[in-house]
Amino acid sequence: MSAKRRYPLRDSTVREIIKELSPKFGDKIKDIFGKLVEIAELENGAEVIISDGEPILVRTEEEIFPLIPAARSLPLKRVTIDMGAVGPITDGADVMAPGVVDANEEIAPGEIVGIEDERHHKLLALGIALREGSSLPGERGKAIKNLHHVGDEFWDLLKIL
Repeated sequence: MSAKRRYPLRDSTVREIIKELSPKFGDKIKDIFGKLVEIAELENGAEVIISDGEPILVRTEEEIFPLIPAARSLPLKRVTIDMGAVGPITDGADVMAPGVVDANEEIAPGEIVGIEDERHHKLLALGIALREGSSLPGERGKAIKNLHHVGDEFWDLLKIL
């Protein structure tokens, strides 16, 4: 996937994006924006927001979310998965409840969460919670819809944009 077009954003547009994202990610969202903020329009219709040469956010038709390197500095609620779930998650699978070993109990359905492994506590993916945090570790069913993971098409953009 490559960029069709890339152009700088006006300061007023950057402020609008920060205002839109602050309820989801708190005031820390301002910290991921640098002096030069650009947008790259991708062939698949998504847009990547770039700050000082580093891709930080992806906007699709349905959602706007941070890329993993930018998300590491945001106060995302986290879900910990067992090591057996790491492979499927990094291949793009949704998180199933039996693979969840721990979750922030304040997670609400529809909220963007960070997915980390239980051994190294490294952020491996971002997803949308499909249940409340207290019911994420469970016996059956999907718990989190995978939005972005290490090695996906957006991860590969970090190398080329």
